[in-house]
Amino acid sequence: MTKHTMSVAVAIPCYKVTQHVLEVIRTIPASVSRIYAVDDACPDGSGAFIQQHCTDPRVQVLFNPENQGVGGAVVTAYRQAVADGIDIVVKIDGDGQMNPRLLPLFVRPIQDGRADYTKGNRFFRPESVRGMPGMRLFGNAVLSFMTKLSCGYWSIMDPTNGYTAIHTSVLRELPLDKLERRYFFETDMLFRLNTLRAVVRDVPMDAVYADEESNLKIGKVLPEFLKKHASRLARRYVYSYLVRDFNVGSIYSLFGMLLLLAGGLFGALHWINSAYGTHPATSGTVMLAALPVLIGIQFLVAFLHYDVGSVPTEPLSTYLHPDDLDAAADPAGKAAP
Repeated sequence: MTKHTMSVAVAIPCYKVTQHVLEVIRTIPASVSRIYAVDDACPDGSGAFIQQHCTDPRVQVLFNPENQGVGGAVVTAYRQAVADGIDIVVKIDGDGQMNPRLLPLFVRPIQDGRADYTKGNRFFRPESVRGMPGMRLFGNAVLSFMTKLSCGYWSIMDPTNGYTAIHTSVLRELPLDKLERRYFFETDMLFRLNTLRAVVRDVPMDAVYADEESNLKIGKVLPEFLKKHASRLARRYVYSYLVRDFNVGSIYSLFGMLLLLAGGLFGALHWINSAYGTHPATSGTVMLAALPVLIGIQFLVAFLHYDVGSVPTEPLSTYLHPDDLDAAADPAGKAAP
């Protein structure tokens, strides 16, 4: 498919956004063929409000019977887009913080075959963060580093940014039922995309703050995020370096951890004997403890360097098409009906 034939849809999670959502819909470019407004069991009746006041024929209101969080709302729109044969789905919040006029910047790398998934980055230009609260700036920096470790996309920033676009051929390969439903949704998407070796690119954008208030409280979610990042780091390592492939990075990491553990245990035991015994540790004993620790650290640094250089660079969407998948799945070599 060429960039002139790709259809584009917009997914808008709607939860307490009646003050802004109509303006968001109004400014969505004409190049978009479908707009999915997902009422996520909104107490303000966002879905009915849109149906009553919006006359844009592209808008289709979808209703979740119970609140599933932003991730659940986006997954509902993703499923509908796949069913409708849409090529690219862009996710825009309905609270006015994301400028719909930037949509072509998110779509173009996917149309040009340079990315499978694009996401906004409010940290690309110094001018973009001047109005950002200091606590939010610090929290996003911490979350960005944790995301690099757990998801493997070392060149991205601003992982909680929800302005995203994805090619539906890649979307079909994701386990949508397993995706996180709430604040960790964007990060979990990156983790799942890395298991597919999908190409992710940042799109520079400015931060916009109107009269809305974010429900994401860094202080409250940070402990939960730390736990989930640690879980995904372990899973990514096992899958990428032990199950799917065994490479020089696997050797660096295994020997690094083994040497670091052995040196640390050896040194700790002799330190305890020295502290509570009558014979202090000799310089040779200290060297025997320090040497494997130092070599282990060097091995782990080499592994980190290898991991940074292993970021996916070849987009899946350039050769992963639904027709090809249907033909491959049909034992007779014909597309499924």
